[in-house]
Amino acid sequence: MNIHCLQHVAFEGPAFIQDWAQRKSHTLTATRLDLGEALPGTSHFDWLVVMGGPMNVYEHDLYPWLVQEKKLIENAIADGKIVLGICLGAQLIADVLGAQVVPNPVKEIGWFPVALTDHALKSKMFAGFPPKLDVLHWHGDTFNQPAEAIHVARSAVCENQAFIYDHRVVALQFHLEMTDTSARAIMEHCGHELTTGPSIQSAEAMLADPHRFEKTHAMMEQLLDRLAALDG
Repeated sequence: MNIHCLQHVAFEGPAFIQDWAQRKSHTLTATRLDLGEALPGTSHFDWLVVMGGPMNVYEHDLYPWLVQEKKLIENAIADGKIVLGICLGAQLIADVLGAQVVPNPVKEIGWFPVALTDHALKSKMFAGFPPKLDVLHWHGDTFNQPAEAIHVARSAVCENQAFIYDHRVVALQFHLEMTDTSARAIMEHCGHELTTGPSIQSAEAMLADPHRFEKTHAMMEQLLDRLAALDG
């Protein structure tokens, strides 16, 4: 299976997704949009994984490659590819599907629980998951729910945390893929966002319990395995 990753900055890569792909003997390639690398056509991959980044989906003037990236995501969905978006990637999918992406009332940065909806717990992707998940967040924007999508999760300060569209498109605003190493990298580059607030944790608090990463990796593995089963 060929997995292609759209990466927006050096410090937000596929992390655990790459580990999973290597263990499962899948090919993983990447386009670094921030370096001006050319995007592939949809015939070159089976999956499209869209990573996070500090930019916003509507900043076309600052990041003109967003226009071509959105077109590729749109084509991948139309061609029936498996598409997984994380954080900015989830917001890009929502935008492509016609939903509005807007600033969340507050920034959400740190380990905070999300509650899965009844619809999510009955879906093939999230059946058997715990109804509440302790996950790592790092976002200031959020998305409205796309039409015909299944609402997957909400948190105390953000209603739309994840959705499923057409059974094979999954958007997660939170980070199940981050490792201790990749979390430290985003803290190094975006540490200025760690201001005081009820939904913002310090870097020390986020790194205090490394076992939390192991738990989210188990969830990510289960989700990736279920997506892979769609191509089986």
